[in-house]
This record gives sequence, structure tokens and C-alpha cells, in this order.
Amino acid sequence: MAIGEREDELWGVLKPTFRPRVSGDPNIKYAKHLLKQTGQFKSVAHVGHADSRAVLARVVRKAPEVLVKVTGRKKGADHLGAHLSYIGRNGEIAIETRDGEIITEKGGVQQIAQEWSDPLYWRQRATVSAVSMVFSMPEGTNPETVRQAVRETAERMLGDNHDYLMALHTDTPRPHVHLTVQAEGLDGERFDPRREDLFNFREAFAEALRSRGVECEATPRWTRGQGRAGTSMALAQMREKIRQGASRQPTEADLRQAREALAIASGKAESPPFVARAKERWEKTRQEYEKAADGFDRTGDPRDQALARELRAFLKDRPTIETVPDRVLKDAVERVRHAREQQQEGQGKSNPSGHGPPDRTR
Repeated sequence: MAIGEREDELWGVLKPTFRPRVSGDPNIKYAKHLLKQTGQFKSVAHVGHADSRAVLARVVRKAPEVLVKVTGRKKGADHLGAHLSYIGRNGEIAIETRDGEIITEKGGVQQIAQEWSDPLYWRQRATVSAVSMVFSMPEGTNPETVRQAVRETAERMLGDNHDYLMALHTDTPRPHVHLTVQAEGLDGERFDPRREDLFNFREAFAEALRSRGVECEATPRWTRGQGRAGTSMALAQMREKIRQGASRQPTEADLRQAREALAIASGKAESPPFVARAKERWEKTRQEYEKAADGFDRTGDPRDQALARELRAFLKDRPTIETVPDRVLKDAVERVRHAREQQQEGQGKSNPSGHGPPDRTR
């Protein structure tokens, strides 16, 4: 079911191949394995181009995107022990080991923190003992399915070289798993995930979920016409307090973004280079999608033609990519409009007749 010579270009848009720079990397061997998709990365090479249709269909149908991110690097037994106590809620939440053992006692957690940190005691400077990650899915996803998918992902990506611990959290609408990975591998390799690694983790996580019947995808934001990253939980909670009136102090991030957006709108400053690059990349992506839609129409397959219609509808809703300055300006305009409407409503209530104030002169 190939769509012609555009297949490679379409797949490149949906699943970009990262080309890390090897020169100057603190771990040359690690970077070379990543570049050549060998060693620990051998099992996560991209699947064939025949899957580009399925990926594109999930993108245009807005399938949930998996979330994988590094939340911190723990240095020393005390730092790591505090983190493990946090994800285990001091024994209230079970922590699973790589071998499937369940740990709930604080002493067991602290022992692991010490064991993971002991091999590093001889280093003169504080060294990372473990890397903490979070795997998350939208509200409504079965938590047990998420847990199983994370375990499969860890087994696939880490194998037996790095020890790890898992803790499933369901105290928020989004079920998520905290995965803590021992930094020092059995072969001496250090676990230090970069952007390319996280992309591979997302791919593996999404595949594990789909094998369990969960429709999801792992694509870059710009592939979906999104130019803004999600905010941290702490920043989201602060903004929610402001909206509810519990706090009147705006966040420093919001103030900075507002100043930058105002300067751009008034012509006193230019948009950051990343904004122009994001818009240019989305325009190229749109062109590839439009060519793909034309190719689907020509196949004569009703399923391809239906996908072409969905793809064009998807593009119609995204004439351009929305960046952070765009969003800030849009929010500011909306707030001004809302304030004016409230002011007009207040004036109408104070003078229901709609006429001017009564003439008190005689």
C-alpha cells in the first residue's frame, strides 16, 4: 500500500531520526551506539515505513500522546532515599523491583539507596546514583495497563544492565509510574538519557500500550501542529490558584512571557528564532501531509480516501503552529475582552433604563 516516492519523506516527518554529535561527547561509546542503533539501542530501531499510515491515522484522529520525562538525578544515598520514600509515600504505595519483588518497608528502600550509592563513594565529587523518570497517560487509561507497559518498556530499554524500581501512582487524574533507574550499569556504562533516548523510550512505551489495546502515539509536538510544550505540575497548580482567586501573585514565568509577548506585539522586539523555526518546520510538515493526502486519493482505496479527508480536516484546523508568544498574546486579548464585557454589564445594571443620569436641576 505504498504511496509512491513520498513515503520516505512522510515517515521522516512522523518519526524523525536523530543524529547526535559524537565529537566532544563525554561518553563516546554511548553516543556511537545511539547513532548506529547498536548495543542497548539495537532493539529500539524504527519500525518499517509500512506503518506510516497507521501513525498518520492516529495523529489526525488525535490519539493520546504518551508522556515520558526525566524528573531528576539523585546524588548520594540520602538524596536517593528521600526520593524513594516520596514515590513510595513512606510505605503507603508499593515499590516494585526489577525482579518483581514488592517493597513497602522504609528499611528496604533505604538499603537499596545505600547499595546503589556505595559503588560511587570513591569519587571525589557528588555523583548521580539514580535517574528518576515518569511515564504518564491521560485520564481514563487503566492504571494497571500503564504499569504493565512501563515494566515492558524498562525490560526492553534497560535489559539486565541497569537495576530499577517502579511505583504506580493513581492520586491524580492521570495514572503515572515513577521509574527510578540505577545510574551505574553492570558493565560500567552510565545511564544518562538525552533527548534521543527519551524519544526511544516514548516509542517503546507507546508500542507496549498499543499491544494492550490502548490507542496512543509518540510523535514530536510539531508533527501534530503544536508549538508549545506542556507546563510543569507545579506551574499548573500555581496558575489554578490564581484563576480561583486563592492567589493574586502572578508567576514569574507568566510575567516574563507577558513582557516578551507585549514587546513583540508593539514592535519593540522580534520573535525569538525558535518561533520562526517552528513555523517554518510546520509549513514543511503541512506540505508533506498535503502531498500524502493527494497520494491517498490516487490509490482508489476507500480507506485511503477516508484518511485523506481526515488529514485535510486536520490541516484546516491548524493553518499555523501556535507558539508560546502566540498563546500569551491570545490569552491577553481574551482577558481584555472579558474585562470590557464585565465593565459594560456592570454599567448596565447600575442604570437599567439605559438612559443617562436624571437631571436634578430645576
